Amino acid sequence: MKKALVCGAGGFIGGHLVNRLKKEGYWVRGIDLKENEYGNMDADEFILGDLRDPLVVKNAVTEDLDEIYQLAADMGGAGFVFTGENDAAIMHNSALINLNVLEEATHKGISKIFYSSSACMYPEYNQLDPENPKCNEESAYPAAPDSEYGWEKLFSERLYFAYNRNHGINVRVARFHNIFGIQGTWEGGKEKAPAAMCRKVCEAPDGGQIEVWGDGKQTRSFLYVDECVDGIRRLVESDFMGPVNIGSEEMISINDFAKMVIDISGKNISIKNIKGPTGVRGRNSDNQLIREKLDWEPSESLRSGMEKTYAWIAKQVEKKAVKS
Repeated sequence: MKKALVCGAGGFIGGHLVNRLKKEGYWVRGIDLKENEYGNMDADEFILGDLRDPLVVKNAVTEDLDEIYQLAADMGGAGFVFTGENDAAIMHNSALINLNVLEEATHKGISKIFYSSSACMYPEYNQLDPENPKCNEESAYPAAPDSEYGWEKLFSERLYFAYNRNHGINVRVARFHNIFGIQGTWEGGKEKAPAAMCRKVCEAPDGGQIEVWGDGKQTRSFLYVDECVDGIRRLVESDFMGPVNIGSEEMISINDFAKMVIDISGKNISIKNIKGPTGVRGRNSDNQLIREKLDWEPSESLRSGMEKTYAWIAKQVEKKAVKS
């Protein structure tokens, strides 16, 4: 039986990854600052701890582990990342986690470690045209991310590959593109666009209105969480180190995305575009490399994933309304 440590197991993708590893027969230890609030707690052992603390990391990373999955980070949606108010915490906390985990993994001789980077590390200058963003893996340099979150992700990618070169640690690096789905943060300021859109539509009365940040012409692609976990596992089981995009090529404008959610709800709701943080004008995963190296691409449409996500968030909104 293989043993794995999932850092960030209390989070959205981490919780789903723990479940996937368990289904594959792994023994899994999870660690996070918080327990998973939606019950994604199938780990054999869960450590409630702060990965910024080297002593916590020392206890979590043991010699008997076959693999480490490092997803822990200080992050959130546009309202958290792009205001500038959280820049120091984002950079300090996430970099410190990666430094601690890599150092301990090296000392303990861990055979393989996966790191979750982000499409936010791609240069802003290649994402100014919402109809034609450039996000293939080799376009990362010259570097010019549009946020400190992106700069930290880029630094940490380089950190993992430096440890590979200097210490021989076997790394895998993936760049996530807007992962969404059930059992994730849907309120409070750290939620991503798909969850925020679902919540707004759920809470809006029929005939009402929802607010969308920016002019709504900015474009993105979104990947359902089960597909993301499948991509992670495919990468880890391969001989390819990365970095590689894990995302969807089904690009959509934010206004059209909002219209999709409204259509799923069956409500008659209008859109009001307002000023707000939006990030780059266009972003879409380029999956040529992952198809070539891993023979992988998403199998589920955006609409299908959003139907499941909307139904789940609608239940959460209803539960909250009953409690209040």
